[in-house]
Amino acid sequence: MNKRNIFSLHGISGMLIATTLLLSILVGLTIWAIDAQRESATKFYKIENIQDIKMINKNNASHYKIIGEKQ
Repeated sequence: MNKRNIFSLHGISGMLIATTLLLSILVGLTIWAIDAQRESATKFYKIENIQDIKMINKNNASHYKIIGEKQ
C-alpha cells in the first residue's frame, strides 16, 4: 500500500515552489531587459564612413562611435 501525502514535494508544495521559482526568474529577466533597454536608449552615437557600410558584414560595428549620454 502506497502512502500518499498531498503536502509532499511532489504535490502542492512542489508545484508552488516550481511556480514561485519560474515567476521570480521571469521578474528578474524582465528587470534586466528593461535596464539594458534604458541604458542603450540614452546613448547617442555617430556613424563614421557611411560609404563603407555593407548590408551584411561583421565589421559594421566599427563604423559607429558613442559620443555621449542623454542628460
